[in-house]
Amino acid sequence: MEIFTSLKPWTIVQMCVAAISIYLYVMLITRTAGKRTFAKMTSFDFAVTIAMGSILADAVNKPTSNLMPAFVSLALLAFLQVVFAKILSSSDRVEKLLTNTPILLMKDGKIFEKNLKKALVSRADLMGKLREANVLQLSQVRAVVFETTGDISVLHTTDTTELDEIIMEDVGD
Repeated sequence: MEIFTSLKPWTIVQMCVAAISIYLYVMLITRTAGKRTFAKMTSFDFAVTIAMGSILADAVNKPTSNLMPAFVSLALLAFLQVVFAKILSSSDRVEKLLTNTPILLMKDGKIFEKNLKKALVSRADLMGKLREANVLQLSQVRAVVFETTGDISVLHTTDTTELDEIIMEDVGD
């Protein structure tokens, strides 16, 4: 089969040089654009991270072609990421327009079935997250939030501590 043919030594050297170059370039881009470039923050951030990964894989796996398109593409995506982040952080209104809002799945021991459906989270997934958070009784749960990143946050306590309003400020019912 052709898929198992060996690589020529020169191709392996080119792949190594490409990988090292791309690695150093990604370090430079990350230092310049900030950690958010590869952070899991929003669905847009996730999409950009996937796109960057695809560009990086192509650059390393096809070293016989020019690396400049990969360098330019990565720089452009990082630049757009920074611009998008600055726009979002400058206006609450723009942030609400362009990003998802967290969804409240549970509050004070009560499960919001409608919000589970809205977030496409099964009851079994919710129970799994509660177990991961070491919740022993639903009455311990102050809130469960489906975050904009897709993560599920479980806020719980064994006493009667109330949540500060600011923690739940941007969470939709």
